[in-house]
Amino acid sequence: MALHAAVKGKLISVIGDEDTCVGFLLGGIGEINKNRHPNFMVVDKNTPVSEIEECFKRFVKRDDIDIILINQNVAELVRHVIDAHTAPVPSVLEIPSKDHPYDASKDSILRRAKGMFNPEDLVR
Repeated sequence: MALHAAVKGKLISVIGDEDTCVGFLLGGIGEINKNRHPNFMVVDKNTPVSEIEECFKRFVKRDDIDIILINQNVAELVRHVIDAHTAPVPSVLEIPSKDHPYDASKDSILRRAKGMFNPEDLVR
């Protein structure tokens, strides 16, 4: 019988408005790594775009994060950085916020995924 080492789970990170972050934190996703860096960032109207970019890049570099959730309206501010991220992990998912509904036409990840498939291949 082989012994299997326990694999430490990976994290979900969140970049979004206060309501989004609080909701996910209440759901239990909040973590602080050994360097005392949290896996979430609360963005408000006064948050500089450069700070959002740096946070996104930091989350991408962390090996303990597998999914980055980002409010779509925040993603629009750093679209060039998100579009430059082409690796499958961490996956980037754009989510709606309370004040901004989801718009599939603005989701670059969804557009990229649609480009991978030919619609005729999906029809039987």
